[in-house]
Amino acid sequence: MDNKQSSAGKCPVMHGAMTSSGQTNSDWWPNALNLDILHQHDSKTNPLGEDFDYAEELKQLDVEALKSDLRTLMTESQAWWPADWGSYVGMFARVAWHSAGSYRLSDGRGGGGAGNQRFAPLNSWPDNVNTDKGRRLLWPIKKKYGNKISWADLILLSGTIAYEVAGLKIYGFAFGRKDIWHPEKDTYWGAEKEWLAPSDGRYGDVDKPDTMENPLAAVQMGLIYVNPEGVNGQPDPLKTAAQVRETFARMAMDDEETAALTSVVTPSANATATVAPKTSARIPKLPTSNTRALAG
Repeated sequence: MDNKQSSAGKCPVMHGAMTSSGQTNSDWWPNALNLDILHQHDSKTNPLGEDFDYAEELKQLDVEALKSDLRTLMTESQAWWPADWGSYVGMFARVAWHSAGSYRLSDGRGGGGAGNQRFAPLNSWPDNVNTDKGRRLLWPIKKKYGNKISWADLILLSGTIAYEVAGLKIYGFAFGRKDIWHPEKDTYWGAEKEWLAPSDGRYGDVDKPDTMENPLAAVQMGLIYVNPEGVNGQPDPLKTAAQVRETFARMAMDDEETAALTSVVTPSANATATVAPKTSARIPKLPTSNTRALAG
């Protein structure tokens, strides 16, 4: 009787075996072979279905209409995230560059080829602050064209159109990037446990950029390339230049491309606001229930 009374009012569901947050199998057997990587982007979790063919969907895309919508978007300022000086050109140049800019040559991982900016850890990197606003601005267009355009293609096309609107000559755009639908498990971004941890742990000698751990290219956890404030946040133009040269070489850029990028592309992209504007308008959220729309 006492036992019955003591359990009165408690949850009738047994807890522990599957809900415990204590020791896991990997804690008990830390040397066991981790086979999770074999299930990455498994067809059983694909919200688009096994028969989805992005190449076939692309054939149905009205490319000129999509470009026209993106050109309109560049100057349609939204109350919840006002465009800088009436233009989102800087915003989308930055969103596209930060998508492509995570690429590293050594293992071919990162980059804008899969729409991975939508997922952890990239979507939480300090360097990617407010790129979520750019993706939210793109959402009505993504929703309109659906699976005929992937997030990966749309993000990079938005940057291309941004430069076109800014008056630069555009040489073309190649479609065909297929989206992933959950975070990547096969990419090593570094061993640090905190954002923007000092660079020292990534180098044999932080004063010698070529001693950076492979396959990394970025100088700190949470950055896509170098610290704009200098090595470990200390302004020293010569040391920073050496890091820039090594890091961008690891991102498959030669000296000429690096010079062009750092003198033209980066300043224009960084012209966009990186702090919340003074507005009381509520930022609309991307829908979370329509996984098919989000993944496609």
